[in-house]
Amino acid sequence: MISGQTRIIAHIGDPTSTFRSPLIYNPYFESIGLDVAVVPMGVTAQDRATALPAIFRFTNVHGALITMPHKVAVLDLLDEVSITAKIAGAANAVLIRRDGTLLGDMFDGEGFVRGVLSKGHVIKGQSALVVGAGGVGSAIAASLARAGVARLALYDVDGSTADRLAHRLKQHYPQIAIETGSKACDGHTIVVNATPLGMGKNDPLPMDVSAIGPGVLAGEVVLSTEMTPFLIAAREKGASVQVGLDMLFEQIPAYLEFFGFPTTTPQELRRLARV
Repeated sequence: MISGQTRIIAHIGDPTSTFRSPLIYNPYFESIGLDVAVVPMGVTAQDRATALPAIFRFTNVHGALITMPHKVAVLDLLDEVSITAKIAGAANAVLIRRDGTLLGDMFDGEGFVRGVLSKGHVIKGQSALVVGAGGVGSAIAASLARAGVARLALYDVDGSTADRLAHRLKQHYPQIAIETGSKACDGHTIVVNATPLGMGKNDPLPMDVSAIGPGVLAGEVVLSTEMTPFLIAAREKGASVQVGLDMLFEQIPAYLEFFGFPTTTPQELRRLARV
């Protein structure tokens, strides 16, 4: 039940018809008796300049989940952002602090990293390749850097996008060997498809998997298909795989911590979710 006492987490984006978060968060809040609810709020890009500042002033709004098309533009409204959000150039969570100031962070990459670690894989000191340097790819690269990779290769069909991401990473993590321009898997123990390739059954593979083998973790961000052609091909080469939904469920405990709520495990969230 939602009452006059309920604290609201606004889920802001457009269109709202694709939102899964209310079906994951709200069953969990109900299960622990926490009077909080995630509420979808449809805000178009045209209405953003007036709608978002107003929503952030609502007295019963605790914070917000930010989705497309606002992840980049919301940065202009924030008083403080995390290093990860600065590198990604986007935020997908906003906390309204007690003094009314706004703190932004980005958790797509944190979800990916937590998933890798939960499977027993090592990140610190390893070499990683991220193909796709857009929003989610930038977030994953930033979180891999924070987790301690020694080498990070970035590739995007728009080379300048990968170069700009590399520049931002070097500003905060100068000790990491960062390179751009190649999506060869040779020498990498973590390889990530952070492109939309795999959403369609006839999509080409995002990278050549011939150099992938045992000891490699292949990760995916596509949510619409669990075992994409890329993951299938990587698994056939002996690699371990991480599906896109793993990233989704693994990042929610990080969101809960950010908002100051009791946290839980991805397994418990999966058990309770109504997706």
